[in-house]
Amino acid sequence: MLHESLTSKRTLGADIRALRKARGFTLVALAAALGRSVGWLSQVERDKSEPSISDLRQIATVLDISISSLFGSDVTPAAEQGYVVRKSARRPIGSRQAGLREELLSPDLTDDFELVHSTFEPGAVLDEDVSRPTQEVGYIISGKLDVVIGGTLFNLNEGDSFRIRGEPFRWANPYETVAVVIWAIAPPIY
Repeated sequence: MLHESLTSKRTLGADIRALRKARGFTLVALAAALGRSVGWLSQVERDKSEPSISDLRQIATVLDISISSLFGSDVTPAAEQGYVVRKSARRPIGSRQAGLREELLSPDLTDDFELVHSTFEPGAVLDEDVSRPTQEVGYIISGKLDVVIGGTLFNLNEGDSFRIRGEPFRWANPYETVAVVIWAIAPPIY
């Protein structure tokens, strides 16, 4: 099929490269942080070498991600890879905050942005400001969420959306229902 020849499928190496770049690491700097050679890391990013579980744990720690975000689903049919993410095959990602579950909706981390499905349990809270060099847009699918952007509190309801452009922000779900948010982030951070 024509579309299969025009796209590269998601690979572990491509995701590691995308995360490295999104975090501002050069190949040399990440290799040094991992205590590995540049050649080894280059081979991993080009899928010429397979890192061990221990290597993946260390990469996840240095890149500040959950190790599970480095694992994709093997059940995706070849024709769908790079195009479709089935609900049952979403990769868990995120900050691992209590009460927040995040799943990657994008097929991989190689685009200029990522799309994230975030579920905020009742009582979930990020009580310290986060600042990151990103542009982000969120859309409230269901529930309510309080978001503080640049010191201003916004009480958001189903159907509302918001934008963050590098400002410090935090969030809370002080309500009795789950809040579900679709979150677009550029560049990818997970």
